[in-house]
Amino acid sequence: MLGLAVLLTVTGCSGAEPVTGASAGPTGATATPVASRQSPAEAERTLASLRRVDDLPLYEMTYVGDYDARPGLDRPTPSPVGCSLFAALGDPARPLFARNFDWDPNPAMVLRTDPPDGYASISVVDISYLGVGADPTGDRRLLDAPLLPFDGMNERGLAVGLAADDNARAEPVPGLPKVGSVRILRLVLDEAATVAEAVKVFGRYNLDFEGGPPLHYLLADATGASAVVEFVDGRMRVQPGGGTWQALTNVPVIDVPEQRRRADHRYRVLAEALTAAGGRLDAPAALDLLDDVRQGHTRWSVTYGLRDGAVRVVTAAGGRHEYRLPTA
Repeated sequence: MLGLAVLLTVTGCSGAEPVTGASAGPTGATATPVASRQSPAEAERTLASLRRVDDLPLYEMTYVGDYDARPGLDRPTPSPVGCSLFAALGDPARPLFARNFDWDPNPAMVLRTDPPDGYASISVVDISYLGVGADPTGDRRLLDAPLLPFDGMNERGLAVGLAADDNARAEPVPGLPKVGSVRILRLVLDEAATVAEAVKVFGRYNLDFEGGPPLHYLLADATGASAVVEFVDGRMRVQPGGGTWQALTNVPVIDVPEQRRRADHRYRVLAEALTAAGGRLDAPAALDLLDDVRQGHTRWSVTYGLRDGAVRVVTAAGGRHEYRLPTA
């Protein structure tokens, strides 16, 4: 796999907010992680790489060594999330994926992974879902951080993000293993190089919406392909993108006429701007558009350059951070 992502720049910020989500269960230093397949030295190097980069608070960590995303695939993920996502695909040389993550004021982390049997990726994690408290330093539960990416991009230029969909309902298919509705993003990032391959990953599992939030998903890749994955009347459905853009908020899109979709304010703002631009947005313009649909509880905005590997993260605390994931 390609090398780990390289930090480009970090700018300062101000206005720290308290971290919510107190630690539960074993203390962080003695907790046994589910995912880690690391040697003790690799685990220590991973935890030692943790650093706070702004007052969201936002952290960064580089995961050293291997992990297994499959044990306990039905592990529940609490609480639904808002969100606005889009893929701007009008410029074949610069396809871009962008999203706002809207939820509680929890600490977040930019995570770099490079598993030996999967694709390297950059993802953003709400670390409160790991049970991590106000000070994550040395907390071994961070070694399970790969299990909970809320959005991300891998070295092949495949990006994925999620949004709450209260109408989603997934009926189990006999014989398929159950996977958490957030955990599936890790399997996609590790195993899929294209939207078509990502859809096949979704199809290999029963998604657990009872133990976690009912969701739908937006996918896009470096070729300019995109798709929405939703669960309608209990069945997985896929709507491939057919134009220069595709967008997703918290309303269903499959079998819903475009006019009805645009009754949702955030979807309408995205759709009108992307249509006017012919789906051609660079990262600054995409961040401006995300700002147009931000909510009072937007925690971070992020853009992923699907061909150049550029990642830009803007937090509610005002921090702006840039990364580079070498892409093939």
